[in-house]
Amino acid sequence: MVEITTRTVAPEWCTADIITCSYGGYLKYLILLFLLSTAFAQLVPTNPKQDVLWQKLGSSISEVDQNLDGVLGVAILDLTSGKRFLLREDEVFPQASSIKIALLAELYHQLQTGKLKLTDLYTVQTSDLVFDSDIMGGLTPGVTRLTLRDLATMVVAVSDNSATNVLIDRVGMENVNALMDSLGLKHTRLRRKMMDLKAAQEGRENISTPREMMTLLEDLSNGKLLNGELTKDFFQLLSTHKESFIPREIPDGVNIANKPGELEGVRNDSGVVFVENRPYVICVMTAYLENEGDGEAAISKISGVAYRMFDRLARASEYGRVVSPGNGGKP
Repeated sequence: MVEITTRTVAPEWCTADIITCSYGGYLKYLILLFLLSTAFAQLVPTNPKQDVLWQKLGSSISEVDQNLDGVLGVAILDLTSGKRFLLREDEVFPQASSIKIALLAELYHQLQTGKLKLTDLYTVQTSDLVFDSDIMGGLTPGVTRLTLRDLATMVVAVSDNSATNVLIDRVGMENVNALMDSLGLKHTRLRRKMMDLKAAQEGRENISTPREMMTLLEDLSNGKLLNGELTKDFFQLLSTHKESFIPREIPDGVNIANKPGELEGVRNDSGVVFVENRPYVICVMTAYLENEGDGEAAISKISGVAYRMFDRLARASEYGRVVSPGNGGKP
């Protein structure tokens, strides 16, 4: 499904008096509806040729969906126009390590309020070490000291689970969820620490939906949550190089701020792709996979198709001429 969203401001003549139920109120109400529909229609930009590109993007994603032995959810948002593609956008998916985006959002929220600093120190403790902690597991307990920035970098770069759990303790699981509530993200929940298999068996999974993860990244991109300096630093951190699925079919050199997630039967990747002049949010989630490799390939294929569309939109005129470096002199 493709949607177009725009921000509109009611005209000056749109006042409560017009729709007050008084003599002739119903007629005025009908007139108001007509005037509003006319005014708002003029505020929605249309480009039929670009709409065709979005339709073809939808067709490509539909093909991937039909061929995947599993369940696929997608949310793609053009941060320039507000247009979006949505597929099973409100289905709740296990997030695996992608939930760490929400954790880092709360970390930076507490930096902004002054509750924490990225230079705050932590001393490695044996009791904090859990499985799949490639960096933390090799450090010396009781001796090695790390900053919160060090821990956050480990979370993004190698998805270090011990570093993640330390940050959960520092910021508070309940505070992560309170932040999601304040943003209207009722289905995005951090409900257990990493590698807490008992909690997972009890059904306390870390969850979100394609739409909600897209909205979180949109709010972060638009400065709704953090000031300009922290917003820039947040996405610089999230852009740390990592093994993931969104970049696989995107050329080297494109800045991508994302966080993948992996569990048995689950593959996810959510982030912002900073195409010059046309950045976009992409969140692709899968579950019930027969083959996890197929899920990874599906995410990468959808990402590649989306990138190629946004790259053309970024370099094209409103009429559809695409200008690449080196061909500007051609008639």
